[in-house]
This record gives sequence, C-alpha cells and structure tokens, in this order.
Amino acid sequence: MKNRLVNELISEFQALANPKKARLLQRYFKTGKGQYGEGDVFLGINVPKTRKIAKKYSNKINLSESENLIYNKIHEIRLAGLLILVHQYQKANKAVKKEIYDFYLKHSKQINNWDLVDLTAPRIVGDYLSDKSDKRNILYQLANSENLWQKRISIISTFAFIQDNQLKDTLKISEILLKDKHDLIHKAVGWALREMGKKNKKVLISFLNKHYKNIPRTTLRYAIEKFPEKERKKWLTKDKK
Repeated sequence: MKNRLVNELISEFQALANPKKARLLQRYFKTGKGQYGEGDVFLGINVPKTRKIAKKYSNKINLSESENLIYNKIHEIRLAGLLILVHQYQKANKAVKKEIYDFYLKHSKQINNWDLVDLTAPRIVGDYLSDKSDKRNILYQLANSENLWQKRISIISTFAFIQDNQLKDTLKISEILLKDKHDLIHKAVGWALREMGKKNKKVLISFLNKHYKNIPRTTLRYAIEKFPEKERKKWLTKDKK
C-alpha cells in the first residue's frame, strides 16, 4: 500500500511536468552551485496544482509515507508531502497534532527552501505552540541553529502568534537573527516585523529605534513597507552613527 500510494502521487506530478517552467523555477529558487537551493530539482508545477494533489491524498497518506515524500529530491513532491501534513494537522485531535508537530521538527532540515517553510511552519509549528508559551524554547534552539531553514522556521512560525497579538517571541527571535548574514533571513525577519507592526506599530517603532544600528537594510525595508512614504524615507535616511 505504501509504495502504491506514493508512486501514484509521484506519477501524477510527473504527468504534469513542464520542463520550460522547471528551468525558470530552478533559477528563481537559486538551485545553482553554491546557492541556497543548490541541487534542488523542479518539475515545473505551480502551487495550486500541487495543493490540489496534496489535498486528494491527505486522507490516504500516513506519516511514514509522508516521510518518503519529504525526502524526495523533487521540490514539488516534498511540498506535497508537507501540505499533506498541514491538511492532516488541521483535522487532527490533540494527540495527533502533537505527533505531526514532532514529526515536522524531526525532519525540519528537509523543509529546505523558503516556500516549503513559509507555507507550512506557521500552520503546524506556530499553531501548535500558539497556546503553549512554556514550550517555545524550541524556536530559540532553531533560531540559533547553523541550518538556514531551521532559522527561517523559527521566525516564520511566530506568524501564528502575531495573529493572536502575541508579539514577544517575534521580537526576541528577530533580535537573535539580526546578526545573521543571509538575505533569506533578513527578508523573513523584516516580513515578521512588518506583520507585527500591523498589530502594534508602537512596538515595532520601539524595536527599530533600539536596534537601528544593527538592522540589515533589507530587513528595514520590509519592516517599514506599510509606513507612509514620508515616514519610510525618514527611516531609510536616518543616520546610523
């Protein structure tokens, strides 16, 4: 049964392969030598189609089969495996949610491109921890990881907290990640700060004032994206001395 279901899903993806689009996606997701997505393989299938297939199999695939999918070399198949986890998590009872959450973290290094993180981390890790403030130390462990994707999971997961106006962890993890050198972390932190600012602009401005000298330019641009133009220009031209 395991191999049959997995093989059926993979066959559906292979039937939709679009080599021309695959080449575009491989450039977009930086799969060249030395780039963040080095070696990633694409079939050229868009997210809506991937979601449709994932939903179709979400009531059939178990965790063992999902593991088979998320270790596949093909990007869209890994995404499908993760989206299946999201579907299952959303319908699960508390015990199964815990099982999926633990599974997700155990295999977090396989969630190895920014779209895989962004489409799933808030919905599994963030949601699970949203009412468990005493168990969020795992996010700080991930933030201090050497692994790019684990660091991104740490900050993107806090989007679930922001929705509930829980801002403390976004602030603390952003502070940890300000020293990171990778552009994908700069963008993720800026994005999180921007969303937090929608809930409480005063808290965002306080954070920016406190850390202004150390905020990467990309992070700042994302964080202040929703500010009025005059205010944005003021921040962008502010003296860091």
